[in-house]
Amino acid sequence: MKNTKDSQTLKPVKTDRNYLRKFIERFKQTKNGKQHKKFIDNEALYPIILLSFLISLLLHDYKLGILSFLGSTVLVFILLIFFYRDLQRYKPSYLKKKKMLVLLSSLLILNLLLGKLFEHLFFIFSKGLSIENPLIHYFGIPLAIGAVIVVMIFDFHTAIIFSLVLSLMIGIWIKTSLFPLYVFITCLIAAFSLIRVKKRSDIITAGFYIVLLTIISSLSILFITEEVTFESVYFLMVFSFINGFSVSSLCFLFLPALEKVFKIATPLSLIELLDIDHPLMKYLSVEAPGTYHHSMIVGSLAESAAEVVGVSPLLAKVASYYHDIGKVRMPEYFVENQTGCISKHEKLNPHLSSMIIISHVKDGVELAEEYNLPEIIKDVIQQHHGTSLITYFYQKALKEQESPPPEMDYRYPGPKPQTKLAALIMLADAIEASARTLDDPTPARISNLIDKIIKNIFLDGQLDECEITLKDLIEIKKRFEHVLTGIFHRRIPYPEIQNRE
Repeated sequence: MKNTKDSQTLKPVKTDRNYLRKFIERFKQTKNGKQHKKFIDNEALYPIILLSFLISLLLHDYKLGILSFLGSTVLVFILLIFFYRDLQRYKPSYLKKKKMLVLLSSLLILNLLLGKLFEHLFFIFSKGLSIENPLIHYFGIPLAIGAVIVVMIFDFHTAIIFSLVLSLMIGIWIKTSLFPLYVFITCLIAAFSLIRVKKRSDIITAGFYIVLLTIISSLSILFITEEVTFESVYFLMVFSFINGFSVSSLCFLFLPALEKVFKIATPLSLIELLDIDHPLMKYLSVEAPGTYHHSMIVGSLAESAAEVVGVSPLLAKVASYYHDIGKVRMPEYFVENQTGCISKHEKLNPHLSSMIIISHVKDGVELAEEYNLPEIIKDVIQQHHGTSLITYFYQKALKEQESPPPEMDYRYPGPKPQTKLAALIMLADAIEASARTLDDPTPARISNLIDKIIKNIFLDGQLDECEITLKDLIEIKKRFEHVLTGIFHRRIPYPEIQNRE
């Protein structure tokens, strides 16, 4: 028999009708969104059609008719759609910036234009030398130049897809079945050799790799076609050397121009920004030495965790060095640069103090534009605080004012971090600043502090608009713990030397 007392205390649970209605509406919207999701956006469709037409003009053999041109255009259009869909799936961040799409399109056209130009020159050269094999001079064309530039500006994945699409387009131009395979192999080895580029001599080294692979793959093609003669092997090696060193030379020629026109960062330009003799770095070290030291430690933290979240360690380090550059305008209002016992904010009201603190983001963007820093560095400067609350002055305002002040007056304008890089530097910046306040920085206290900071930033919604995951945050925490424990390690007290009488 049931207990009547228990049955009286139990009450029927009321369903939250509003929640159910919202859930059903959201489900319908998602379902409708999936049904009406287009294969390709109209904004991208028309530029792809135009690009297909331009590339077909370059690839078309004008001895053939209009049907051949139409067929080439359709095939190029299919390849470009494949390229676009791959970017949409794996690299959506590039699609958000039209500048990057224009750059990729320009590199495709530039690569084919250079190929046509070199083919014409080498055809005249081979004709003058009476080279019998009509395929030999094609091995001197520096077709890997596009893959080299793409891997340095974008990433290795994009370079692979670029190489694949380019090699298939070359098959429309040079109607030899094995030549697209040769182009793809050459572009791949060029991209592989420059994944970890750190100095300009690495581009020359990549040229040597291209020479070696060109010789091996082109000889293999000659073996397959059974057209091996002493003369063909000799000229093949000559054109292979021309190919490799042409790629290196063209890279040195075009890369600075592309960096200037599109305001992008390559590993070579980042290494130059890493130099402490850079005017902006010198300015920071002299005017705001505390901020300079803070930026160095943030750079070490960001660099240590960059690779585990798929960010370039070099880019993370450089962005960390410049993320607080705006503080040079009013360095004495930031605690790390204050030398006296009395703070500048003592005589100011909390709202004015918060405005001064917030202004360093705007000042940093202005300085970045003045010194021509890359766009990605400007984005980090603007996003590394997101829309976070300046807690100290907000709490101070709560105590001093009778009515609670608007919270938005004490928040940074944003935007929130849009990339893993900006999110990583936001975490490193907040954790390094908080770690300075620890009286006894033991490993356990450092670990608890990192947990607390990451949790607060996550719950505040600052990481909502970037692709960072919980797994990334766990890996970041491990790396930050390792670096901060090393920085705040304990020291053995050395005994004083007693002088003998």
